[in-house]
Amino acid sequence: MTTVLLDAIGQLVTNDETHGGLLGLVSDAAVLVEDGVVRWTGRSAEAPAADRRLDAEGRTVIPGFVDSHSHLVFAGERGAEYEARMTGTPYSAGGIRTTVAATRAADDDSLRTSGRRLVAEMRAQGTTTVEMKTGYGLTVFDEERLARLSRELTDEVTFLGAHVVPPEYRGDADAYVDLVTGPMLDAVAPFARWIDVFCETGAFDVEQSRAILKAGLARGLGARVHASQLGPGQGIALAVELGAASVDHCTFLTDGDVELLASSSTVATLLPGVEFSTRSPYPSGRRLLDAGAAVAIASDCNPGSCFTSSMPFCIALAIREMGFTPAEALWAATAGGAAALRRTDVGSLRVGARADLVELDAPSHLYLGYRPGVPLVRTVRTAADWLLTDVTRQD
Repeated sequence: MTTVLLDAIGQLVTNDETHGGLLGLVSDAAVLVEDGVVRWTGRSAEAPAADRRLDAEGRTVIPGFVDSHSHLVFAGERGAEYEARMTGTPYSAGGIRTTVAATRAADDDSLRTSGRRLVAEMRAQGTTTVEMKTGYGLTVFDEERLARLSRELTDEVTFLGAHVVPPEYRGDADAYVDLVTGPMLDAVAPFARWIDVFCETGAFDVEQSRAILKAGLARGLGARVHASQLGPGQGIALAVELGAASVDHCTFLTDGDVELLASSSTVATLLPGVEFSTRSPYPSGRRLLDAGAAVAIASDCNPGSCFTSSMPFCIALAIREMGFTPAEALWAATAGGAAALRRTDVGSLRVGARADLVELDAPSHLYLGYRPGVPLVRTVRTAADWLLTDVTRQD
């Protein structure tokens, strides 16, 4: 077993309450890693001996971002739809079918290459854990292959066959629900950890959504829900009722929704890049946080409503537009994302966690909002990187 000490850290964000405060900040810090796992954090002057030492040169070190909502395996692009929104056409989610058509026509190799490119793009910006959804196939064959290809890239695969009703089932949504909860679920379940549904006007109503989620739960999948993106609805209440790990978007929140979330274990995952890209109103993160709800921030990287892979950009938006403090936004993009995935091994640098960490060319975490759009990420290391013969070559 080889131990590596990352030393000379200017500011260390641990998300570990034993260091005090929301972020567990430590200055003049070090992290001891053994076999890809954090074994110690604290002041450099108190660091234990190690087999190898790396110099952080005074940079800020944070946990890798946990992006708990994305759609990365698809074909085609929808730049013209973005242009239309920017010139006054409201977003309606109808463009999903455009991506479905392109994805169905694409071969596995092109989908795999595109997905890998986006994962690499995310990693370069500090994301070390990512959830990926299906939902651009909407046939048994295509949903299975999207799940299978996603599983090559992440363990956090979500079955979203209930994204929209495909054209061939127009006018018979219940028949499509039967397909999703039967043959499609059977094909996808071996590759997925989660099941999701777009519970929204124009997609699936609350009873259809309940049937879909219950079918997934019966197969051992965890529940996630898209809800209240286009207007108030019953999706948030359904997510809490079924104990979903996360309910995502939450753009249009009622007082009852906030109360339900605050009294539950369901994480409200906010997607500020979507509001930016669709000109929709930003939900109030402050309202949720003050009520005591658990909150995460994710990218929702997808070709239609939000084609950004940048968690730093989403953090800056959450601070500027949603009422988060810089500390709250960073926590929501790391530990909050981990909670939305019900993970305790990522999203923090606590002892025993995976040593997924990011070095920022900045004196503090404040620069994620203070210098928006600037490439501050210098080095990204995941647990697997620490096991390489010469870990220093990962710079």
